[in-house]
Amino acid sequence: MANEIRQQAKLTVYNRKTRKCPVPVNEQGKYLKVSQYYGENVYNYHLSKSLSLEDKDSLKQVIEGKKNISKELASKVANSVLEWAIAKGATHFCHWFQPLTGSTAEKHDAFLSFDNDRPIEALSASQLMQGEPDASSFPHGGSRATFEARGYTSWDLTSPIFIEESTNGKTLVIPTAFVSYHGDALDIKTPLLRSDMKINEVMKKFCGLVGMKNVERVYTTCGAEQEYFLVDKAFYFARQDLVMTGRALFGSLTSRNQQLEDHYFGMIEDRVLAYMQEVEIELYKMGIPAKTRHNEVAPGQFELAPIFKDANTAADNNQIVMTILRNVALKHDFVCLLHEKPFAGINGSGKHLNWAMSTDSGINLLEPGNNPHENYRFLAVLATVTEAVHRHADAIRMGIASHGNDHRLGANEAPPSIMSVFLGDTLTKILDSMISGDKYVDSGRKLLDLGARQLADLFKDNTDRNRTSPFAFTGNKFEFRACGSSASIGYPLSILNAAVADVFEETNKLIEEELNKGKNVDDVLTEIVIKWYKHAQKVVFNGDGYSEEWVKEAEKRGLGNLRTTPEAISVLKDVKKVNFLIQTGVFKESEISTRHNVMLERYVKCRHIELKTLRGMILKQVLPVAVEYKGILAKNVAMLKEAGSDHSLELELLKDLSSLSKSLYEQTVNMNSTLDELHHAGDEEKFAKRLAAELMPQSVQIAELCNQIEEIVPDENWPVPKFYDMLFIR
Repeated sequence: MANEIRQQAKLTVYNRKTRKCPVPVNEQGKYLKVSQYYGENVYNYHLSKSLSLEDKDSLKQVIEGKKNISKELASKVANSVLEWAIAKGATHFCHWFQPLTGSTAEKHDAFLSFDNDRPIEALSASQLMQGEPDASSFPHGGSRATFEARGYTSWDLTSPIFIEESTNGKTLVIPTAFVSYHGDALDIKTPLLRSDMKINEVMKKFCGLVGMKNVERVYTTCGAEQEYFLVDKAFYFARQDLVMTGRALFGSLTSRNQQLEDHYFGMIEDRVLAYMQEVEIELYKMGIPAKTRHNEVAPGQFELAPIFKDANTAADNNQIVMTILRNVALKHDFVCLLHEKPFAGINGSGKHLNWAMSTDSGINLLEPGNNPHENYRFLAVLATVTEAVHRHADAIRMGIASHGNDHRLGANEAPPSIMSVFLGDTLTKILDSMISGDKYVDSGRKLLDLGARQLADLFKDNTDRNRTSPFAFTGNKFEFRACGSSASIGYPLSILNAAVADVFEETNKLIEEELNKGKNVDDVLTEIVIKWYKHAQKVVFNGDGYSEEWVKEAEKRGLGNLRTTPEAISVLKDVKKVNFLIQTGVFKESEISTRHNVMLERYVKCRHIELKTLRGMILKQVLPVAVEYKGILAKNVAMLKEAGSDHSLELELLKDLSSLSKSLYEQTVNMNSTLDELHHAGDEEKFAKRLAAELMPQSVQIAELCNQIEEIVPDENWPVPKFYDMLFIR
């Protein structure tokens, strides 16, 4: 029966038709330009006819953090939002928040209300600004008693309100923070907002000290590139491991996979392209500027990249991106896999965070300009950020820790678990010359000789791109490449912002002291560059981060290498390593403890689900097929032996299959016994460490036994879709 399900799934996929998605058109049926429908599902108070110019100006000041919102203004905004939402066809509203699950949550309430007995639509100021969901079933890490269920959602005015469309209706979605009854952050958003406030505080001061006038706000910007896999729905639901865990727990790798590098940037298949086009239409309607789409390295893997936005909006947008990727995939009979390593043996998926800091006047503080060796402000910012990564590397590593990311980091496809900074040859030479006191000679931009007059001239950039670096400078921003594809970017951004703000507080203090001594700004900035870069030099590495030589070199330099999530989570219990998070006000002390407990619990639960799923599939699918084929081989051996024919081949296959099956059963029973023992012991930290150190390596060995059995059993007998099916049949 099981192999019949696989064969039926293949037939279903072979007969799939490419979905034609609804393209936005005007009343005359002509196609709309993207600019004509971009953001149509996002509330824009500037366009409201019910808000006066004075109201709009006041709301702008509230959003910029210059004043608090009054109840009168909140009521006017609520009415304006209600009018807009009803006109768009919305019947319900919800407070949309990001609990510590890493995903989003929402509870829908109808606009329906009553004026005496008359039904009306209503949205009050209090409903807009504050909600009170039951917080009892959200992760809290032991920060409250079981009976303390109350939690609050608070409207985030800086993130756009939007409309969520479904098959039979529309819902008004209000982005909110989520806190406990006592005001502790139980979400991703609240610390991120705090971190951006801290960045604004320290960077405004920095700008003022170095002579940048009229800077009223500095904020972090972010562009989160999103990698993902597409698997046909029929294959997905035929594999219990994909449904339960998001990844294939075993599977023999196809002979041709990604080694020819022909999928990367290759022609996008029609069915996949149709999916991408519908995703982009939905994103544009949500005001999310999707810019790039392409095939990624692994077969069945793809990427979407947006244009930069402020970090908080970018974090919210990325949550919407993941939701839309999943929802639209189902319409095309795909399932979008966001797990960091859905298929062993080929590249997994990451989420590269392009990070920078900008002023309200549009100045990028990480823009080197045409003469970076003379741009002392830029070099001081660069050196301070480098020191921040050096000083708080372990905490930054902790911020991207997850059970899924453990499969990627250091696996010759993603940056290693060693945090380092890539600056490129030009900037490294500039900084080295400042330390040595030698004069840096600018060689100017080089023209590449392509040897063909038909081609346009190309200028060589000052720095190459280092795909092996976890934190690489890429022209006018840093690319934090170590984040996992399924994770919320808000958490690592909060920690990165806090780390940068922490060191900039010292930078500001040093600048202030030296300026008071009568020194000029450029001399002071030069001293800052030398101080921080000299101290942080050992975290700078421009070579191959995938190499074993770098692992050894990093150890010599004293850099941390937290290989597994349990190791990384332990950082949260080290007061010295997380004190900066408290001192900058990004997290409260109690919130640090909460996150330690939540991350630990989530790691244990996810691994427990994986190993239980693996056991079930082995006992109910793999071993029965192996036993069945053993019976066939045994009959053939007996028949050939009786006939006096050569049966050595059949006997050899039978011996191999018997040995593999026995070993698989024994190791599975042993793994399950240890798993149950640890689960019932109740010591979560010990459980997590042994999961990482013992049970996960054992599960890899078990998966390899399954793969060897798969290679012996006839293809038509195998009970679940193979890697070939899932990665190549579309």
